[in-house]
Amino acid sequence: MMRTGWVLVRHDALVPAEYSAMVPWPVRAVGGISRVFAIRGRADNPGERFASALEKLGPAYIKFGQILATRADMLDPVFVKGLSRLKDKVPPFAMDKAEAMLAAEWGGPWQDKLTSLSPPIAAASVAQVHKGVLKSGETVAVKILRPNIVERMSNDMAVLGMVANLAETFVPESRRLGPKAFIKTAGRAVMLELDLRLEAAAASELMEPALETGFYRVPDLHWDLGGKNVLVTEWIDGKAVSDESILTDLDYDPKDIATKVMQSFLACSFDYGVFHADMHEGNMIVKPRGEDGKPGDLVLIDFGILGRLEPREQRFHAEILYGFLMRDYRRIAEVHFEAGYVPKHHGIDDFASALRAVGEPIFGKRAGDVPMSKVLLQLFEITEIFDMKMQPQLIMLQKTMMQAEGVCRRLDPDFDMWETARPIVEASMRRELGVEGRVNDLLDNLDRARRTLEKLPDATENIAKLAKAWADGDIDLSKAKPQAEPPKMGVLKPAAFIGLGAVLAIGGYAAASML
Repeated sequence: MMRTGWVLVRHDALVPAEYSAMVPWPVRAVGGISRVFAIRGRADNPGERFASALEKLGPAYIKFGQILATRADMLDPVFVKGLSRLKDKVPPFAMDKAEAMLAAEWGGPWQDKLTSLSPPIAAASVAQVHKGVLKSGETVAVKILRPNIVERMSNDMAVLGMVANLAETFVPESRRLGPKAFIKTAGRAVMLELDLRLEAAAASELMEPALETGFYRVPDLHWDLGGKNVLVTEWIDGKAVSDESILTDLDYDPKDIATKVMQSFLACSFDYGVFHADMHEGNMIVKPRGEDGKPGDLVLIDFGILGRLEPREQRFHAEILYGFLMRDYRRIAEVHFEAGYVPKHHGIDDFASALRAVGEPIFGKRAGDVPMSKVLLQLFEITEIFDMKMQPQLIMLQKTMMQAEGVCRRLDPDFDMWETARPIVEASMRRELGVEGRVNDLLDNLDRARRTLEKLPDATENIAKLAKAWADGDIDLSKAKPQAEPPKMGVLKPAAFIGLGAVLAIGGYAAASML
């Protein structure tokens, strides 16, 4: 923590001079003192200085900066522009190290597998990508993990875990947000990202919704060349969505890209229960227009972090968003209570009224007309009023929603979230609440009944043993606390049933991130 503070001080990123007038005077004083120790000649853009500090601190900090870099509507656009290089322009590691890692993975020099290998084309927090050509002549993307990345990421997450513990200990108000649960969930997802075999499996899993929906593509995999530290895929010609020229180049359609980004995320989440959970601009490539003039494909890359929703969560959150589309705030409130997101001592009508206060002012508005920072602040206040807490299993969904919505706003300032979401959500509702959904519910119930019947003989035997033990005097059920020695039956063991309280970090997250 001391090192983190010192690095921020040296880069004039602790309390940047450009924003000192916006903070209370004690913080302003700390910032003034810290600038005495700042290195001279740093970039004028405070975002660039902050990006440099995060690069110095390590990969977990870079990921934090990537999330901030998607929200120019909530932060100073100048600051966000300075952060944008963290998406795919982090300084690469040396070519000789990359070649050494390939040799270790492939059991020999890269020349045994490839006819050529370029210097790094793009570099991010945990890996970098090279362009290669196979012996067959096919051009491929070769992704290589950074050396010692597992150790560095583990250290970063340990520091963040300590900060979360301190926050919950000394700032009681933070406990509602569950910082320890957040870091635990995020850390588990990030550590899975450090095995490229798992990323290949995630890419393969997302190919199914890609083929069925047509909203995006996944590069073909070369399984035989992959390993823990190396991933080889089809090379995609096109531009990363982080490229500023994509907004003006006539070969690309930013409005179409924004629609595909959001619809792909919604369809994967609500229809398949699995989604790309790191949707910043550096992880999306768009192919140029075809000869027929149609917009090119959106290609998702970097599947290191995968998000999942259980069927129950898929239905709940599709219903929440559908309720906002229909302006049915009562139903939205009911879903929150059914899901356990709001404690039952609160009133449904009161919560519905609070949701109406959020939804009505922004209903039908385009992205450029919605001050998202104010909406999120209002939602944060509502979650506090209604005692809503962090729900760990939704952390990846909420984070990705924020990223995707920020990407769409950058691509299209007039982005219409309502009309973009409508066909996906309505189709999901028809499936979940229509004949297909009812039949699936019936089959699930029948399957649960079958499993229950399978356990019935064992349960009956246990009850019989318990009755015999009671009849023999081995246990006395008339006393509050059994005094006799418990029976030695082996198969009878005490069971404890713990009720799980489902809670939501940002209540009505659909309003915050989707509207």
